Amino acid sequence: MTTSIAEISLYEALGGRPSLVAAVGDFFGRLLADPEISPFFPNGVSEKHRAYLVTLLGEALGGRERYRGPDLAAAHHPLAITDAQFNRVAGHLAATLAGLGVPSELAEQVITIVAGLRSAVVSA
Repeated sequence: MTTSIAEISLYEALGGRPSLVAAVGDFFGRLLADPEISPFFPNGVSEKHRAYLVTLLGEALGGRERYRGPDLAAAHHPLAITDAQFNRVAGHLAATLAGLGVPSELAEQVITIVAGLRSAVVSA
């Protein structure tokens, strides 16, 4: 018996934690290379920050991960992130997923879920 994508979580369909770790690594590489976004990371990206994002995405995508990091709104509010910057970062996420060969229908689901975090991240 085979399992269809409809029967498994998006987290599992993407390849679970190892795939998220790879995606987060590529994603942060893109953010740090972007002259408009990199100033938000003056000291680079720590392993703790990477782990928070892997766990946050893991939970949001239906995995067993449970995010216990800082409150998203409290952490992002002082940064005064704009809608345009959020959209730019979302574009980097889409490019990461495409670069890793994630099928477009799965990538669109990931982007939709992440777009739901806009109100917690955008404050300017």
